[in-house]
Amino acid sequence: MIFMSVKNQFSKYAKQYKNHNIIQQIVAKSLVRELKDQPKRILELGCGSGQVFNHIDWNIEYYKAIDFSSSMCELHPKAENIEVKCYDFDTQAFLDEIKDNNYDVVLSSSALQWSKDLSKIVKHLSYITNEINAVLFTSNTFRTIQEISDRKSPILDEDSIKEAFSKHFECEFETIQYKLEFDNKKDLFDYIKKSGVSGGSATLDFKMAKKLFKEYKLNYLEFEVIFVKTVSKV
Repeated sequence: MIFMSVKNQFSKYAKQYKNHNIIQQIVAKSLVRELKDQPKRILELGCGSGQVFNHIDWNIEYYKAIDFSSSMCELHPKAENIEVKCYDFDTQAFLDEIKDNNYDVVLSSSALQWSKDLSKIVKHLSYITNEINAVLFTSNTFRTIQEISDRKSPILDEDSIKEAFSKHFECEFETIQYKLEFDNKKDLFDYIKKSGVSGGSATLDFKMAKKLFKEYKLNYLEFEVIFVKTVSKV
């Protein structure tokens, strides 16, 4: 197991507030950029509307894209060598769908942190590929908001993610903290609701939302992601 350093990145995207998945776009681009070769057969988990696929600029033989959202699957690019399927990757139906396949690499960006049993998914992926490149948000995303509201994040923590992958693969891990700056609180809290990584804060009642608005003193939101690259099977 190889542990890499924690990095901090501070970004301001004042002109892009209407785009509520800025961080997801950044990490999707980074995920593809880190690929050392140009894999021909690819499985992607949590494909969304194609944020990862759109960064692939080489010829591929076959691309299977999976997402639990049918509306996202409808938006994903289509072609003869692209198969888009709608599955929840925590279900047996998903495992049955992939069990007879083989891939050069499995990619996943901003999706697997929601898994109810990440270790089980990684185990089954180990049967069909030698390489996984993934990036997951960790429970430290919106950390200060969680502290003020006394709400635990619904997504996996860094140690749980590392443990799940390390049961089946030797891995390299790199944790990166992003800070996304805003000009005012209204924009900041609007982003929380629409970002897709709300950490439970999107469901706060009016009283708690008011408390947060009053007590949250930062002019930025905190995000933490972990990049996972498998090196070899255990």
